[in-house]
Amino acid sequence: MIDLYYWPTPNGCKITILLHELELPYNLVPLNIGAGDQFKPDYAKISPNGRMPAIVDHAPHGGGDPIAIFESGAIMLYLAEKHDRFLPEEVRARYDVVQWLMWQMAGLGPMCGQAHHFRQYVNSPVPYAADRYTKEVNRLYGVLDTRLADREYVAGEYSIADMACWPWIKPYKLQGQDLEEFPHLKRWFLMLSKMPKVREGWNVGREWLNGGPVVTEDSKAVLFGQTAMRG
Repeated sequence: MIDLYYWPTPNGCKITILLHELELPYNLVPLNIGAGDQFKPDYAKISPNGRMPAIVDHAPHGGGDPIAIFESGAIMLYLAEKHDRFLPEEVRARYDVVQWLMWQMAGLGPMCGQAHHFRQYVNSPVPYAADRYTKEVNRLYGVLDTRLADREYVAGEYSIADMACWPWIKPYKLQGQDLEEFPHLKRWFLMLSKMPKVREGWNVGREWLNGGPVVTEDSKAVLFGQTAMRG
């Protein structure tokens, strides 16, 4: 059994989508990031960075003691390798998936997150920052649109690269983007949106939000006010 420490954000949904695609049972452990659950000492033993998602696999790949893994990209690689699905064996195809997974981790996710922050969460608008990150997200959408111009999925066949990117495109309107500008990206996005396991993964924990946003005025100090913890 896998314990999944989770809150319904794009990074969290990357893992639930993969778990549902793999049809794996898992124990869902709610981690209310707005209340600061991710900063509790016990959770730091699982995720030293104080972020979610994270997993504990009680029957790890290769046997032995339970293994804890944090960082969504690392979790996806681990699960795909363990179950030999959604990550090709052939070296070129494999690293095609890996490089696009890393692209999402290093570019698409962080830049979309900054666009969300400066477009929605700041109490005093910072026009330069909002414009800067909105344009960078637009550029990254363009990269993905070009990539999808001659292929059905991001890395040829359906893979963890698609599962990693899709949840960050889902809130495109909040990022100031119009999918009509990106026809190949739009085709791919709508195709994945109709896939049953993608929809199941996205919907996990939605009821915890009570129809409201992930970030509220009360949660901002917790989410955006952390500094280094010492001694």
